[in-house]
Order: sequence, then structure tokens, then C-alpha cells
Amino acid sequence: MNILFNKEQLSDHKFSLEKEIILANNKDTYCNTSIIGCNTRKYHGLLVAPQTLMDPAKYVMLSSIDETVIQGGNQVKLSTHKYPNTFYPSGYMYIDQFSYIQTPEWIFRINDIVLKKEMALVQNEERVLMRYTVMESAQPFEIWFEPLLAFRNMHELTRSNLSVNKKFERADNGIGYRLYYGFTNLFVQFSRKVEYVASPDWFYNVEYPCENERGYNFHEDLYRPGYFKLKLAKGNSVIVSSGLEEVNSQKLSVLFNKTIKNNLLMNSVDNYLENAAQQFLVSDSSGASVVAGFPWFGQWGRDTFISLPGLTLSRECPEVFTSVMKKALRKLKNGLFPNTGVGDNAAYNSADAALWFFWALQQYAIYTKSPEKIWVEYGVKMKSILENYRKGTFYNIHSVDNGLLFAGEQGQAITWMDAVVNGKAITPRIGFAVELNALWYNAICFSLECAKANNDKKFVLEWEQLPERIKSAFNKEFWNEEKGYLADYVNESYYDWSLRPNQIIAASLPYSPISYEMMEEILEAIKSKLLTPRGLRTLSPDDESYIGIYAGDHASRDRAYHQGTVWPWLLGHFAEAYIKIHGEEGMALVQTLYDGFLPAYTEYGIGTIAEIYDGDAPHKAKGAVSQAWSVAELLRIRNMLNGRYKIPSVEREKSYGLVAL
Repeated sequence: MNILFNKEQLSDHKFSLEKEIILANNKDTYCNTSIIGCNTRKYHGLLVAPQTLMDPAKYVMLSSIDETVIQGGNQVKLSTHKYPNTFYPSGYMYIDQFSYIQTPEWIFRINDIVLKKEMALVQNEERVLMRYTVMESAQPFEIWFEPLLAFRNMHELTRSNLSVNKKFERADNGIGYRLYYGFTNLFVQFSRKVEYVASPDWFYNVEYPCENERGYNFHEDLYRPGYFKLKLAKGNSVIVSSGLEEVNSQKLSVLFNKTIKNNLLMNSVDNYLENAAQQFLVSDSSGASVVAGFPWFGQWGRDTFISLPGLTLSRECPEVFTSVMKKALRKLKNGLFPNTGVGDNAAYNSADAALWFFWALQQYAIYTKSPEKIWVEYGVKMKSILENYRKGTFYNIHSVDNGLLFAGEQGQAITWMDAVVNGKAITPRIGFAVELNALWYNAICFSLECAKANNDKKFVLEWEQLPERIKSAFNKEFWNEEKGYLADYVNESYYDWSLRPNQIIAASLPYSPISYEMMEEILEAIKSKLLTPRGLRTLSPDDESYIGIYAGDHASRDRAYHQGTVWPWLLGHFAEAYIKIHGEEGMALVQTLYDGFLPAYTEYGIGTIAEIYDGDAPHKAKGAVSQAWSVAELLRIRNMLNGRYKIPSVEREKSYGLVAL
């Protein structure tokens, strides 16, 4: 189960450059690069961290640190960069192996020198540490360290300029840099005494091939302010710290060992998922939040509520669950949660985020066996959301006479299928969307369950007639007996019969508006056309609009995003519905799907699961390297398989009673 790549694999660019390391901590800071240390994205860097005095974005502070071994007058560079038509230096040629057991580790062989390099991201600081240990060497040798600085928004690129601040300040066994006004310092420090040589220069036209493939600008100039040098001999170690605050260099060894000790051993699927899950959870004085994915996603409302039960409750972290919920509720406005952005830049363009909020609370109620507590703590907000949805709120979200939920406006995409190209939504789904209405029905039923547990007679009297009305209308509007599945959305006389996975949510929810018989037919249709080893396709391959490969520029990728591309997060709802219908007999298929992800942990993001996969075989990983809801739903599936999460019965809606665990 240990992650290990050999010299032959590492020397193959097609193999090694597609595999990435991602380390992230609770300070919303990350380290991301390829397994040979060659940055292939503008988002790559050894230290990417917030600059909170500027804006909420993350910034690539330190792009890389280039190492050069000096032995007998010969210089051997251990780093690797992509330049136009070439790789230089070719440090990957000296990597004997890469492993990730408790931390990323490289073994370099340079003549008679064997040098081990380890990397760790400190949990509660914006700080990355690298430890170099000389395993073998006949003679002492000199080693140089050249920091390459970017100091720019992670979504942008920088070019050489005259505005760069060439001044630096001395620090404890290191140097502090602040390239531009408004930034904090970046301190590069060492655990051993070093000599610093100021030698400002620009490294021009560094290429990021992934950005080239994605249709973006892909050339950058990086600033080298100088270099550090010291001598090492067999048995010596040196730790290089890069952080936003100065550290006591004498404590670096203790800090590195403590950081490594707290890391999980990457020797099992459980630990892969646990390690990946904790990286999405960030916190500050206002509470905890969920980062939707790495490297480019921020905090998304929809993703937060879909991911939260898997990231927290499946890992026995209920206190983190409640912290995220409390912080999220402060942003509630007119019954909606912001999908992206903060403050004045928040976008409330998600019709389903608030409905997934109810589902997340429902998972918490099942976990705690306490609907009474839910209503006491969250009842006021729950009622506010339901009232706003029923009477009407932004984006034409409102309930109609038959109880169903209408949502959407021209030019907007407010369900999770939200891709827009040139101002036009690819899957607009304006009208009555199937998963929105299933979530709406579930939210009302769950609220009634909590209200009854607290003897809230007023709420029960006002809402208890609605579920049956919604259920009747839902079946009438969405179900097609001949096709054996649900319409994706309905708008007046138009029925979209595209076979999509959104209907699986209607089958998986604890309170479902459809019968067992309907669920069974839906599952068979999805299993036949949408199920893959990496999740569910977003459109049947039989559909003329199907796009099987997610590739090309931004517009091309967005056109494919929900037109056949596979999403792992949907697998959690497929598994839940499948076990609900097939019971113990259904466990075998779910176990096969869960076990089938084993190769995925070393295909793209090492030890984690990608955002999306191609609809066509071999279902290559695409999109973000590590995605919160992909990991979260696999954690929920794990708990379904090991019995820690019992599937709620479809019959529960008759009494609005919690399932016994």
C-alpha cells in the first residue's frame, strides 16, 4: 500500500509530470508540485498562502527552491523546470526514488553522494519545511539553495519588472524578503549556519504545460534574490524553513519531527482518505470552513454542505461540523447561502446550497440521534429558509401551488450543473429541476420531524400538508413509466428526458418522494448508462450532446463539464440508494466500486481523489487534483460498508422518526 515510484518511472515525463503532491493545512495554506518537483501549473508552489491584509485570495509566495551540489569543482543541479522546448535543469535524472509514506521523500544519487530530501507543511502556520540528509558521501561537499519567488495571486502570472524590491532583511540563520508593497515578509531560514550571497536575477520564461493545455497564459518570470550555501558531510542534516513569520532556527529540528509525527502513515486507503479529508478543513478566529478543492478552489457554499458530513461526521469530528455550520449561517441572506465569494463580492447564485444545508443537518441528526437538538439550535434558520423558498427569493426561486419548487432565470445556471460559456448556461435547467425538488421535499419532511420532536405545533400545522402535495406533483411531473426514470427538469410543457445522474438524489435521500419500485428502475438505468469505476457520468453516452473527454480551453472544458464528465461525489448517493434497495446483496457492488479507487490514489493527486474524470474509458483524472466532495463521499461509502452508517429507510417519512442506529 505504500506509495513508491522508481527511477525509470520518474524519468518518464509523461508519467511523472501528471502526478502531483498536495499538502494543505488549517491555515488555508498549501504546497503543490509534481512528484519530480517540476511545477507544471501556475497554481504550483512550495508555499501558497493567504495575504489577509490584501484580499481573501491565496498567493504563490515561494515557487521553488533550487538545489545545486558542488563536488570537486563540478556543479550538479537537482531541480527541474520546463522552458520552451526543453527541461532545464534536468535534476529529475538524479532522483533514484520518490516515496510518500509519512511525508513526501526523494532520494537523489549524485556520483557517490546519496541525499535524502523530505518535505512537510506545518499544521498551524504558513510554513513549509524541507529536510536534507546526507545518507552517503565519501567527502564533504557544498550545497547551494536558490529561492525562486513569485509573490503573486495564484490565478495570475508575473513577469520581470522594475517594481520588485531588491532589499532584504537579515533573520535568524536566513533572510526575509518582501518583493512588493502590501505583502508580508517571506522568511527563508536554515537549521545550520549558512552563508548568503545576494545575487538578484530573473529566471525568464518558465513554462507551465498544464496551463498551456487549458488555454491560459503559461509563461512566467521568477525572481531569484540570491542564494545560500553551506557544507554537508555524511550523516549531516539541514532543515530549510520558508514561512510568513520568522522562526527560531534552533527549533526547526523539533518542529520538523513534530510535524512528521503528527502525519498519518500513507499505508492504507483509510489513511489516504483521512489525510486528504483533513486538508480541506481550515479555521480562524471566526470558526471552521471547507475548501472545495485544490489547488484553485476556495470556499463554496454548495460544496461545503455536500462535503461536510463525510469530512467530519464520518471521521468522528462533530465539533468541526458544528463550527462550520455556525460560521456558514452568518452569511445566510434571504434564505440563500453564498456559493462563492465573501462580503460584497459574495454570489448567492445557488438554488440548492440551502437545501443541502438541511441534508447536512439531517446527517448530523442521524449521527447524534437528536432531532430535538437540531430544532433548538437551528430551527429559526431552518424556518427562515423554508419561508423564503416558499414565498420567493433571488433567481426566481419559489414554490408554486402544487408545492413544487421553481428556480432559474435566463442566462443563469443555479443548480450544481452551473457551467456558463460566453454568457450562456450549458445546462440552464430553468424550471422544476429534479434534485432541487427532491431536496425541497426532504428538507420539509426533516423539518417536520424536528418540529414534532420539539412539539412545535404551529410549524407542524402550517407545513404538514405540503409533503403529500409535493410527492403527488413530483410523481406526476417527473416520472415516465415507459422510460423507467425521472425527467431531469420540467418547464411548462417542456420535459427534459436526458438521462442524467441528478435523479439519483431523489432515490438516495432519507425522505424520498418516489416509491421503491421507481428507485429500482432508476438505479438500473443509471447503472446501465452512467455508472463508471470513478463515479457517475453527467449524461448518457447515447445522448447526441454527450462529450466523453474533458479537455481543451476554458470554453471547451466547460461544455464537457456536465455533458458526460464523471463526478465521483455522485457515487455516494448511488451507493446509498443501491444499498437501500438491495440491502446486504447490494453491498458487493458498492464494495467493488470503493475498492476500485485504489489505483486512483497514485494516478493524479498522490493519496487523494480528483474533482472529475473523463466520461470515456479509461476515465482519466481531470480538473482539480484533490476535491472535497470526492473524498467526503468515499468516506461516507466507507462507513456504509463498515456498518457505521445505517441507510435510513424510505418508510421513515410515514412517522418522521429517526432511523435507529
